[in-house]
Amino acid sequence: MKLQFDSKLDFQKQAVASVVDLFRGQTPNHTVFTVTTQTQQVGLLDTQNGVGNRLELDEEEILKNLQEVQLRNGLPQSLRLPAIDYNFDVEMETGTGKTYVYLRTMMELNKNYGFSKFIIVVPSLAIKEGVYKSLQITYDHFRELYDNVVYNYYIYDSSKLEQVRSFAVSDNIEIMVINIDAFRKSFSDPDKVNKANIIHRENDRMNGMRPIELIQETNPFVIIDEPQSVDTTPKAKEAIKSLNPLCTLRYSATHVDKHHLVYKLDAIDSFELELVKQIEVAGLEAREQHNQAYLKLVSVDNKKSPIKAKIEMDVQDNKGAVKRKVVTVGAGDDLQEKAGGREIYENYVVNEINCEPGNEFLDFTSQETVLRLDKPVGHVDALFLKEQQIRKTIEEHLDKELLLNKQGIKVLSLFFIDKVANYRYYDEQGNPQKGIYAQLFEKHYKELILQPKYATLVEKIDVETPAEEVHDGYFSADKKGRVKDTTGKTQDDETAYNLIMKKKEALLSFHTKLRFIFSHSTLREGWDNPNVFQICTLNDTKSEVKKRQEIGRGLRLCVDQQGQRKHGFSINTLTVMANESYEQFAEALQKEYEAEEGIRFGVIEKHTFANITMDKALKAKGYIGQEASEEIVKYFQAQGYIDSNGKVQDALKKAIKEKDISLPEAYVPVKEAVMALSKKICGSLNIKNNSDKRKVELNKQVFLDPEFKTLWDKVKYKTTYSVDFDTDELIEEGCRAMQKELSITSPKLVYTKARLEINVGGVQDYEVDRSSVSVKEIDTALPDIIAYLQNATNLTRKTIVKLLVDSKTLHLFKKNPQQYMEQAAQIITAKMRSMIVDGIKYTKIGEDAYYAQELFEEEELTGYLKKNMLASQKSVFQYVVYDSDVEESFATSFENNNRVKLYAKLPNWFKIPTPLGSYNPDWALLIEKDGTDKLYFVVETKGSILEEKLRPMERSKIECGRKHFEAINHDVAFTAADNFEAFIEDV
Repeated sequence: MKLQFDSKLDFQKQAVASVVDLFRGQTPNHTVFTVTTQTQQVGLLDTQNGVGNRLELDEEEILKNLQEVQLRNGLPQSLRLPAIDYNFDVEMETGTGKTYVYLRTMMELNKNYGFSKFIIVVPSLAIKEGVYKSLQITYDHFRELYDNVVYNYYIYDSSKLEQVRSFAVSDNIEIMVINIDAFRKSFSDPDKVNKANIIHRENDRMNGMRPIELIQETNPFVIIDEPQSVDTTPKAKEAIKSLNPLCTLRYSATHVDKHHLVYKLDAIDSFELELVKQIEVAGLEAREQHNQAYLKLVSVDNKKSPIKAKIEMDVQDNKGAVKRKVVTVGAGDDLQEKAGGREIYENYVVNEINCEPGNEFLDFTSQETVLRLDKPVGHVDALFLKEQQIRKTIEEHLDKELLLNKQGIKVLSLFFIDKVANYRYYDEQGNPQKGIYAQLFEKHYKELILQPKYATLVEKIDVETPAEEVHDGYFSADKKGRVKDTTGKTQDDETAYNLIMKKKEALLSFHTKLRFIFSHSTLREGWDNPNVFQICTLNDTKSEVKKRQEIGRGLRLCVDQQGQRKHGFSINTLTVMANESYEQFAEALQKEYEAEEGIRFGVIEKHTFANITMDKALKAKGYIGQEASEEIVKYFQAQGYIDSNGKVQDALKKAIKEKDISLPEAYVPVKEAVMALSKKICGSLNIKNNSDKRKVELNKQVFLDPEFKTLWDKVKYKTTYSVDFDTDELIEEGCRAMQKELSITSPKLVYTKARLEINVGGVQDYEVDRSSVSVKEIDTALPDIIAYLQNATNLTRKTIVKLLVDSKTLHLFKKNPQQYMEQAAQIITAKMRSMIVDGIKYTKIGEDAYYAQELFEEEELTGYLKKNMLASQKSVFQYVVYDSDVEESFATSFENNNRVKLYAKLPNWFKIPTPLGSYNPDWALLIEKDGTDKLYFVVETKGSILEEKLRPMERSKIECGRKHFEAINHDVAFTAADNFEAFIEDV
């Protein structure tokens, strides 16, 4: 098959035009000079050694062109452009065809202005091979597109300097691909000249000239592919200048050093325009696994003394529940204390924290365990986790084949692995053997492919093909041909690059059985394949491969068997099998976009509105421009729509929601366009209305009313309580509840998959799948359940032992000890609470123990109009701040009903002590009956007061409240109500 290219993609044409239009006003010009001495012709370069580019425009003309291009593309405008600063950036997201764009840009520069000398500088062997492959597969396409234009391309080779000579003398388009390392070393010192790259050394075959001098005289266009990896050092920058470029064009998705930006197609644009695949992230996380001493070193810090480290561990809270948390520790800290007393962390006392870059670790005084960054211990077995990742990746792959094979689209999956030996190793005789990953892959592939749901795969190619033929590894090899681990930047990596680059098109064909690719370092950059639909990360750490680098291998839109690009998210979905949760992946990905692309999610920039097209009502054509955009942004700040940094505020979200944003009068005609852009930047974040926030003031008329003082004097007193219950009854009830309610599950891996949506509001995830796999834990010593339950319940050892034995549930303890202990504690505590409430007795502390009425004056309440505030004439405050629809309904009824004379929503500081924790009733109110009797109530309002619908905790607290008020004053009626009508009817 042969890849096809679409020459009509608007975004690529815009990217090309953005560079070509920088030289508008330049007339087509071909300069010719030869290696022989001839008379100089008018208008030619002052040299006799070749053919070069000549620029006719000055810096003012190019600056004007640059500003017009930037305005057109909605970019901030450059204010000055020195003649020595012809450095332009083109930002294109991975997978959108930046290589195609800069190759076509060369053709257009030649077609429009006659420029003919181009040098592509690359950072690595992988990208060099990738660019060369792109030149090969686009050759016929460009020849057809540009009237059979003659052009030559080659990879610079220091042993073939005649190519440099041809580059200089040819009057055709000449394209040289060169690695930065091939010309980075240049020494003027004669004693060091032999250490310089050959390109900088004098050569007898070139009449004593240095090859670099021939290149310099051509004034080449220098295209830098992935500049963040090329000109990152002073030496590299000096090397680029040594080429004497007419101008330098940098193409990347992540520019580190910023220059004059002429075109931008960032991640947000790419996903919104569906120019790349949409992303799904799947992950496996251990759950219900707190029975071992889990520890993970998160970070170390020696900026201040003493040295500190952050570790993740399983911490028990004051309710006995264990949760995974990050804690800060230093030398001498006892992790058992940090873990809330959990005995599995006994003797884990921090010894040394080492902050040496690349060798960060933490160890302990009495344990052999050594923690290293992002390598957890006491976790689910690492190999089991990777086995499940492999299985899930195969399953995702086969599911996509069911959908895409019949559309002529071959599905590929890519595995990043930690060590080559885990996929392929050599025995003592030097024979290659299958590593553990290869074995696990074949085991699960054979199982899954035979499942009934995959029986309909096209021509049954999957079932009929042996597992050995559907997967292979691409690794660097030594001189004996043995594969090995490498960094991806050595000469040995050429083997792997050549192999996979040359097979790029063959991999897309159904005739090639290979569909699953395993790689170590070789595929991290410079290689991608449009039909990679799954990427599985089997590395040990989460930070080893950046998220954008990881997904970049499979973002490109897929192609069918005719090499035609297929569009639409319904076909193009990349599933990343991550070694973390999808929430963590999405968060990290957004941070990378912010750090590397400079994307400011939810931010309006000064130039945001500059390229809005003027409305006819403005009696002008073109764009409103930079100044107008700055005026609008300044106005937005004054309106509180954005803060001083441009961050969108809730006021703008509210205005957009209500379709009524305010603008300076001059820009009202472009209101719809401004609102559309603003809405896009606000994204799909939740809109919270803060504009109606109010501080609630005291209603002095009610507060000073003698009737309110009377009401308060009846409810203000404090009480204490005592309890009594039957231990035998507790054991009997507890045993029955444990048999019925205990639900102990084995530790498990939870598989989740979420779709990522990337827009100007941020990277948001939406879960689409969830399932689990049981995990067999390593046998460990069982914890002291008696001590645990004693701490949780305050019962005696004797009572606890009898409870456990009589419940006949101890066989579940070994299944998941921590889960069993937590559930048992919850069940026993719930029964105790119920029995305690039945036997509770409240006693008024005395006449001097009460909540003073003056506390209302110190209360600071805030609320939101139209959200949780109700204006009040009868309450002690001018507004009632309600917490639910039920409370709002009651407050409205209190205000409207004539029998309610005054009331107060009881403040948070009004608390009744109970064995279940403090209890805060809802309302105190005065009701008049028959025009004479005054009745005092404390009312608890619920959505339902039916006992079976109330939670046990709620039911018990209501009972405690009833007994409390009975103890302080029989004149106060305590009641629970679910609607005002029923309540008032019974008064």
